[in-house]
Amino acid sequence: MAECAALTRGDVVLDIGAGLGFLTRFLAERCEKVLAVEVDLRLVWVLRELLKDLPNVVVVEGDVFKVQFPPFNKVVSIPSYNISSALIQWLFGKDFDCAVLVFQKEFANRLLASVGSEDYGWLTVLAYHHFEVELFDEVPKWMFYPPPEVDSVIVRLKPRVPPPFHVKDEAFFRRLVQTLFTQRNRKVRNAVQSFIKKQWVFAGESAKKVAFVPFHERRVRELAPEDFGELANVLSS
Repeated sequence: MAECAALTRGDVVLDIGAGLGFLTRFLAERCEKVLAVEVDLRLVWVLRELLKDLPNVVVVEGDVFKVQFPPFNKVVSIPSYNISSALIQWLFGKDFDCAVLVFQKEFANRLLASVGSEDYGWLTVLAYHHFEVELFDEVPKWMFYPPPEVDSVIVRLKPRVPPPFHVKDEAFFRRLVQTLFTQRNRKVRNAVQSFIKKQWVFAGESAKKVAFVPFHERRVRELAPEDFGELANVLSS
């Protein structure tokens, strides 16, 4: 993970869900500072005791999505699997060089799924818009304690600057993509109807919008990320 993140002595690294600090200690030897975030108060106490000999480790108590902590330029972490989706979306709005994370293998595959495949969904589209995603070594379940029921994989995310395509309204784009994938097998013109009705109250306005929807004969699952961007730009105009 440290190699994938290309750590240097000038890096400030965010470690989310630091646990007992094994990864934190390893990182601290290779960078300027580690921000070790832990939500479990019992583990926070243990972390502060076990890592008190490391002056470049800052233990942050609380939920990573809610607490304040100093700026960082890299993320190296083995987060809880139950926050994987929320963590990806949280990272959309952050300024950093790269994130190296361990995810459940099935979740990681969704980040790089091909258009139309079973794993292809809103997460694939949004991740493509924001990040260059690379999969590295697999992490078998026996390497964890206690061992999970699934295998894992190391994933590197690098922000795309600039993004591969332009969207006029980022929040609208995300909302549209997530909503349409709840009807992934429907034609776009039908799937977009319920979304439009929630956005615009009047039926006449809804009908007007649908008339100009691109890709209306294709299935939602058949749209490439760029197609969703075009669709969002038309609807948000």
